[in-house]
Amino acid sequence: MVNSDRKRWFALALLSTVQFMVVLDIAIVNVALPSIQTDLGFSQENLQWVISAYALVFGGFLLLGGRAADLLGRRRIFLIGIVVFTISSLLAGLAWSEASLIGARAFQGLGAAVITPAALSILSTTFTEGRERNIALGVWGAVGGFGAAAGVLMGGILTSALSWSWIFFVNVPVGIAAFLLTPVLLRESRDASVKSFDALGAVLVTAGLSSFVYAITQAGTNGWTSAKTLSFFAAATVLLVGFVAWELRHSEPLMRIGILRIKTVTGANVAGFILGTATFSLFLMLTLYMQDVLGYSPMRTGLAYLAVAGTAIFTSAIAAQLVTRIGVKPALLIGMVSLTAGLLYFTQVSVDGSYLGDLLPGFLLIAVGLGFSFVPISIAALAGIEPHEAGLASGLINTTQQIGGAVGIAALSTIATTRTTDALAGGATKSSALVTGFHGAFWAGVIIAAVGVVAAFTLIRRDELKQGAEPVAEPALDLAA
Repeated sequence: MVNSDRKRWFALALLSTVQFMVVLDIAIVNVALPSIQTDLGFSQENLQWVISAYALVFGGFLLLGGRAADLLGRRRIFLIGIVVFTISSLLAGLAWSEASLIGARAFQGLGAAVITPAALSILSTTFTEGRERNIALGVWGAVGGFGAAAGVLMGGILTSALSWSWIFFVNVPVGIAAFLLTPVLLRESRDASVKSFDALGAVLVTAGLSSFVYAITQAGTNGWTSAKTLSFFAAATVLLVGFVAWELRHSEPLMRIGILRIKTVTGANVAGFILGTATFSLFLMLTLYMQDVLGYSPMRTGLAYLAVAGTAIFTSAIAAQLVTRIGVKPALLIGMVSLTAGLLYFTQVSVDGSYLGDLLPGFLLIAVGLGFSFVPISIAALAGIEPHEAGLASGLINTTQQIGGAVGIAALSTIATTRTTDALAGGATKSSALVTGFHGAFWAGVIIAAVGVVAAFTLIRRDELKQGAEPVAEPALDLAA
């Protein structure tokens, strides 16, 4: 039993390492964007798709990835995801043009969409519900929070020390090692009740969300009421309504709408969407502020995020311990309030700003927000979920976070660009105009994050979390064995 227990925790280490790599690849690109733009000749309009292509495909196919894991075997799908992610990382590092990099990033997102729900399903079936699973999910959530913060740090270091290509090449040895260790540490499991895929559902939701994000990006260029913008919004609406209608009719839907009747699961997904919206766009805006306004190099920009990454490790560890003592809801409220406060602090960044005055206090607040949000959200997302729907629940929470990130980048970038253009037209200097744009984006982020506080307060139910939050007598049984 001792060896079996030890193997489970080694399995958790493997799953967490791979998830760290997946989360890292969302944020690690931010600091390298100016270098990528110069080397590959990216237009300003298309540059955000280096991030959005990954996030949209990641989020759009997560539910299908979860279903595939339940049907074909979670370990098998996990291995396939690692292969896809590793190959696409190599292709991204070797990219020679806009189209090649965006295509590789979309392929990477597909690999991530396969890896993440399979990994979280393996975790949820490996650890017994209660204190043991909460600890494992706490580690998983902490990895998510730290990965988001560490990405910008590592992106700056790798870009300056080597080149932007290495932010992708670094995944290759990790992927190879994970592929070799998976058959040794992870056992196979599947859901015998799942009989079919819902590929059409995945295509409808991904196409609908992509159209929605593209419409937002077009609004910044052509205006919110232009025919092109409105046509993409209309297409997005039709596709997403079609997705819901198809899911309600399908015998084995990609997403069982009824799962959202569990208020805590709904609250976790609303909070996850908002967390993705705020953090993805936050790191992008701050990176551009540091490089384009304050004149930071990629290395200095990456090192500036050390305060976030280091503090996020500490706060995630605290959150993982406290969540079983004070409860999921209080921990999540601490996280969402801190995230809101951090965004509010950044609304005062200035043209002649300093690290200690304009950035550091906000970074520390954001680090607390990340640590105290990712951990409870990971736990709440699986509250009251039956084992046969573990893939659906894990895919859904990651979908909301990724789609939230893609929508957040598109929306806040559009706000920032529009306000910057207006300021330039009014005679402002470039730096002053950029800061005006960032202020608008951060204020929008404050409003979005505040909605997350309300959602956590009203939707997270203690009674639905009670069973999972209470310690169980598992250790006594293990010792007896």
